[in-house]
Amino acid sequence: MTSSAEQRTPQRTLIRNGWIVPMTGAAPRRADLLIEDDRITRIAAGIDDADAAVIPADDCIVLPGFIDTHRHLWQSTLRHLACDWTLPEYFTTLRNVFGPRFTPDDIYIGTLLGALEALDAGVTTVVDFSHNLSTPDDADAALAAHVEAGTRGLLAYGGSNDQARVRDDSRHTRDAERLHDRVPTGHRDRVSIAMALRGPEFSLLDATIDDWRLARELGMPITVHVGGGLRGAGGTIHVLDENSLLGEDVLFVHCNMLSDDELRRIAETGGRVSTSPEVEANMGHGPPVVRRLREHRIPAGISVDVCTNVGGDLFAPMRAALALQRGHDHAEALARGEALGTVTLGVRDVLEMTTVDAARACWQHDRIGTLAPGKLADIVLLRADRLNVLPGNDPVAATVSACDVSNVDTVLVGGRVVKRDGCLLGVDFDRLRELANASRDRLQGASAGNRAASTRVRV
Repeated sequence: MTSSAEQRTPQRTLIRNGWIVPMTGAAPRRADLLIEDDRITRIAAGIDDADAAVIPADDCIVLPGFIDTHRHLWQSTLRHLACDWTLPEYFTTLRNVFGPRFTPDDIYIGTLLGALEALDAGVTTVVDFSHNLSTPDDADAALAAHVEAGTRGLLAYGGSNDQARVRDDSRHTRDAERLHDRVPTGHRDRVSIAMALRGPEFSLLDATIDDWRLARELGMPITVHVGGGLRGAGGTIHVLDENSLLGEDVLFVHCNMLSDDELRRIAETGGRVSTSPEVEANMGHGPPVVRRLREHRIPAGISVDVCTNVGGDLFAPMRAALALQRGHDHAEALARGEALGTVTLGVRDVLEMTTVDAARACWQHDRIGTLAPGKLADIVLLRADRLNVLPGNDPVAATVSACDVSNVDTVLVGGRVVKRDGCLLGVDFDRLRELANASRDRLQGASAGNRAASTRVRV
């Protein structure tokens, strides 16, 4: 007897006549793209499928959904407050002033707001380094937001606010195991749990070793901040290496101050990296690291990091990566009395770092990151008939050098349309606004005077 599941007709969607940028190494071309349920099944010109729902894409660039390999979604209701803060000011103010005020409700709405902002910008996957989880209720709130938002999320269970304020030997909570079991069955293909560990720059070595052991006992991937600012110049990777903690299950964040030898060891042990060039330049993490990551062939993604300091799309970080790395390399050449004959980083390089390379960095390369039959249908359509793209000479260059959120017309996650005609679908914006405003007011203080004071805290 045939089961009802086997009898069900697949849901079919046809993206028709788009400017397909597959990120597989193949050149962009005009073609149709057929989706059955959550998977891409065919890419070719002139696909004829009368049963498919059609998305016209004549005026669109069709790309894999963008992947953000490092973002602190819980901070989204405090957006813009850190625009003029250095890295030390950020650490002190976010943790000492705002961190203790967060309740599960604040974690929930911050995470939800940030995840929806990402989707609106064509970011279909986010590695959420959630490091203000002081209670299991906080963790449950973050998970609820990921489930509701519809993003493909790797929720990385971080430490408490108290742990973030001191470098001590306290251990990571084992509650990540419970949270993993609480991911609803119908969402486990989309939402998974990782461990966001403090590492040797933010905890004592014995704690770091025990935290790594816990993550590996639970079979959870690890993400950790290293090489950011002065504290990142102390040979962190060598310390991890000496204690057999390097490996392909680790996603290192920032890495600006790491030596070439440290990057070599990350590469040799299969590690991955996320770099946040816009935030790193603004806050003082160190010199740009993109070119060195690519020279060492480390799977690396570009990320937003904190929306308290920058915007929530990946278009700006891509452009920042280009400008900062090229500027750095030009300056080094000029200091030698030379002029570079060609750029050291190309537009395709940074687009790879938000798609195919980012997928490798967050252990998802067999599922997402390219447009190819068998891959999950995480897809973004960018309007190419807008003034910032017309007349459309090069879809890769246009995406990186010119596009912004206003170009994001349609977004699909696992074949499900979550944004269409420039509008997010199924989002109660009145409720979202009400919850975000209430959280902001409570976190910053009930009165306008308190709010103004808290936004300009100085160390």
